[in-house]
Amino acid sequence: MAWFKQLGKILLLTALLLLLWQSAVSLLALPHYMLPSPTAVWLQLQKHHLLLWQHAQITALEILLGLTLGFLLGLGSALLLSLSAPISAFLMPLLVISQAIPVFAIAPLLVLWFGYGMASKIVMTVLIIYFPVTAACYDGLRNTPQAWLDLAHSMQIKRLPLLFKVRLPAALPALASGLRIAVSVAPIGAVVGEWVGSSQGLGYLMLHANARMQVDLMFAALFLLLIIALSLYFLTDYMLRRLIPWASHLR
Repeated sequence: MAWFKQLGKILLLTALLLLLWQSAVSLLALPHYMLPSPTAVWLQLQKHHLLLWQHAQITALEILLGLTLGFLLGLGSALLLSLSAPISAFLMPLLVISQAIPVFAIAPLLVLWFGYGMASKIVMTVLIIYFPVTAACYDGLRNTPQAWLDLAHSMQIKRLPLLFKVRLPAALPALASGLRIAVSVAPIGAVVGEWVGSSQGLGYLMLHANARMQVDLMFAALFLLLIIALSLYFLTDYMLRRLIPWASHLR
């Protein structure tokens, strides 16, 4: 029920934004190359639906693969950090340094190293979501309730089973928060990678539509990207609510 209420609020907000958008275009008499009307964008969605769908599939696949790999790498890194203090002392500075380097600045290098295909876009997505997942999971692992640890020590649970049977379950709410952030920013990595060098995807289509002054087509591609991002977010949110029902902040 809560999910439907949230969806209803989003639909209402979307309708209001579309009304304001159409009103601004009509009242200010803006040319189409500055801001196309919602009706013009809708016509482009209908006219080029096959082309848009073809490129949308590529971008969605890049986002999904990047999310999966980034989540697994982030989870594995957080587990390594919590297992050993020397490993944590060595890896944490590297993680911080990696965030000091703008991912957008190394996008051309990623295209050079991994090619114009899907691999460079997946790597870009992984780099963007890796730190939020790692940091959130690691914080959760470090903040296991003391009562849980005391009970585990009284039962003489060894270090590795303690990590997977006690500390990791306790860290799931924090990991869920990191995953929600990752889902929100993952489309950025795929689209930026397509802008830098690609021959397919919504980012590629947006770039070429903008170069040809087809701003309405660019907005249509942007609309599909928004639909993909929102669908992934709400699907992830729904799954987290079902899989981690004890996490009060996900309700």
